[in-house]
Amino acid sequence: MAGTTGTGHGPLTGVRVVELAGIGPGPFAAMLLADLGADVVRVDRPGGYGLGVDPAYDLTNRNKRSVLVDLKSADGPGLVLDLAERADVLIEGWRPGVAERLGVGPEAALARNPALVYGRMTGWGQDGPLARTAGHDIGYIAVTGALGMAGPADGPPYPVANLLGDYAGGSLYLVVGVLAALQHARAAGTGQVVDAAIVDGTAHLTAMIHGMLAAGGWQDRRGANLLDGGAPFYGTYETADGGHMAVGALEPAFYDAFLQLLGIAGSVPARDDPGRWGELRAAIAARFRERTRAEWTEVFEGSDACVAPVLTLREAPGHPHLAARATFTDHDGITQPAPAPRFSATPGSVRRPPARPGADTSEVARDWGVPGLRQLRKGQQR
Repeated sequence: MAGTTGTGHGPLTGVRVVELAGIGPGPFAAMLLADLGADVVRVDRPGGYGLGVDPAYDLTNRNKRSVLVDLKSADGPGLVLDLAERADVLIEGWRPGVAERLGVGPEAALARNPALVYGRMTGWGQDGPLARTAGHDIGYIAVTGALGMAGPADGPPYPVANLLGDYAGGSLYLVVGVLAALQHARAAGTGQVVDAAIVDGTAHLTAMIHGMLAAGGWQDRRGANLLDGGAPFYGTYETADGGHMAVGALEPAFYDAFLQLLGIAGSVPARDDPGRWGELRAAIAARFRERTRAEWTEVFEGSDACVAPVLTLREAPGHPHLAARATFTDHDGITQPAPAPRFSATPGSVRRPPARPGADTSEVARDWGVPGLRQLRKGQQR
């Protein structure tokens, strides 16, 4: 490892990460590394990114420290390379060619630190016809086929915020790639570039579905399959008070328990007859509308029927199971998801609130041994 200075505890304590500030999946990936103990230094630019979000609430910047560097100034690129020389990992999420144009691309960074893992996070990847074009989560998941699976059969497809592309297909694949490359660097002494593209990661997530498609077990259209709302025993149903219950009673034993607790066992069509799925769904829906979400939650709680209430973001932290596991935590006045996954010997934690741009420049300059860093005065450009 390039150094042993850490900001807390976790399995990645001692690993140093430089994050070139951006938006979306790059910051989330760096947050995950920070949650697991890595010393993440975010390189912010003067003026920020103008998203209009108070930095105090940007949870993707928790557990990090921030320095302020103007990469367009004469000494800016050199300061970033000074940090890269002392780091194990560098993460950037700009369009292909931007880092090179600014003087902090892989060639320059690896020349200073041959063991560096240089993680690149983009939507389209570093090459291909669309590599240099703009895009967002919804477009990336659209071309992979993943978006086309989400939504009702008689309506348009819809995304689940930016969770599937940016974070699942992007951030998590970048983190896996970075950790794998870090293992290689430790074993062989040489770093490398990790090209993490959201289109690649999202496509990879559909591996099981492609297998089912090839085997004839999946229809290439929405609302006609086992896991896309086509099956009446895997979907959501409205309750008497306008809430919803999620049903995932796939296995026969779980389905039997579901029918018994719902109170319709023996009075509905067999589930192995897709031709009568419409009739079965109508019967289930009618029954759910007879009680409130809270009442149905009490009926199914603790059973193997695989039924759960559909909670809002504000309700989720109060769910008894999540509360018992401390799945959410309160830190610096903000309720937020706790670090995941969990480790028996080296647990991660929320140690620091979201880093304010440039607030830690002097501290990082001292800890990382980069005296050229200094905090910008108001209105001053490096």
